[in-house]
Amino acid sequence: IMNAFGLIQIGLILLCTTTISSLQCSHLPLQQRKVIENSLQLLDKMGKKFPQQCLKEKMSFRFPEQVLKPRQKENIKVAIEEIFQHIFYIFSKNLTLAAWDGTALEQFQNGLYQQIEQLEACVIKKKSHYFQSKEVNRLKLKKYFQKIDCFLKDKQHNLCSWEISRAEMRRCLQLIDKVIRKL
Repeated sequence: IMNAFGLIQIGLILLCTTTISSLQCSHLPLQQRKVIENSLQLLDKMGKKFPQQCLKEKMSFRFPEQVLKPRQKENIKVAIEEIFQHIFYIFSKNLTLAAWDGTALEQFQNGLYQQIEQLEACVIKKKSHYFQSKEVNRLKLKKYFQKIDCFLKDKQHNLCSWEISRAEMRRCLQLIDKVIRKL
């Protein structure tokens, strides 16, 4: 696990990169596709094949797909940013029993963080409108990720609960990827 100083350094580097790249909001979909592709590879690299013994614990979290189907493209970016924030939150605590490759996990977290920063820089103006009109979607997303969080807590963040969550995040990122390809 990385120390606080290391995180601060990464934060500063990302902040600088974000400032420069915020000028490139028009290239966001293409860039997001790369980040998601990379994140999916890192999720695979983090752990081995899904453990057979975890199959009986598998659970359906039901991702609220309607949050990725708003009329305005801008709202999709906001929804994606929100999803990335939730994923980042889940994958940044109580990971001791996950038994994953630390480097891949760190790269996964950094990629998400960078994407959140970039999306924030690109959608900041549109946010208040989105939040008023899409409060229902925000709550659906919150509920979905709370289910995953509670599942992890109930299982005391054991290996299987992490593997099931990792598989779920994979599915989640694949859905986002499908949506971004249509943008």
